[in-house]
Amino acid sequence: MTAATTGLQLAALPVGRLHDVLAQAGPGPAGGSAAAIATTMASGLVRLVARVSHEWEEAPGIAAQAAALGDRSLELADEDHRAYAHAVDQLRAPDRDAALGRALRRAAEIPLLIAEAAADVGALAALAAREGEESVRGDAWAAATLAEAAGVAAARLVHVNLSTRPDDELSTRAELAARSATAAREVALAAT
Repeated sequence: MTAATTGLQLAALPVGRLHDVLAQAGPGPAGGSAAAIATTMASGLVRLVARVSHEWEEAPGIAAQAAALGDRSLELADEDHRAYAHAVDQLRAPDRDAALGRALRRAAEIPLLIAEAAADVGALAALAAREGEESVRGDAWAAATLAEAAGVAAARLVHVNLSTRPDDELSTRAELAARSATAAREVALAAT
């Protein structure tokens, strides 16, 4: 791992810089980190809907859950690029068998957590689309769509990182999370 990769805090970067960081070749932040950040953005939109929906009794609780998921997703964005960089280092190491297996499993666990967080945010977005203030329903739809994209992308990364073990339970959990995020988006977009 490079010092630039291990010391990078994605949450501290301006969006323009983040855009450049994601475009860099190498083991730094990439798809998993982007999925985690998309999940964080979706959670922020759910919070927006909840905060302006004064008639929605559960809104404060929904906002709190979305905030917790968004904070966790930001942490996962950094955990993901560090775990991936470690796996890449292990691929290059001699006598790497056991360490490589552990590193690849860890590189699959983080995107799984991202996919599951995205599914949870998607479920909150579906609630927000149904129960929230009509004037911000479009924001709930956007949140559900972002959460679905993040969940599907992160689930696919789990499969990639476990390509030698396609029947691993992490792959099954990732697929369930992706399907949940898709179902939540469908519910959200059906809300009128």
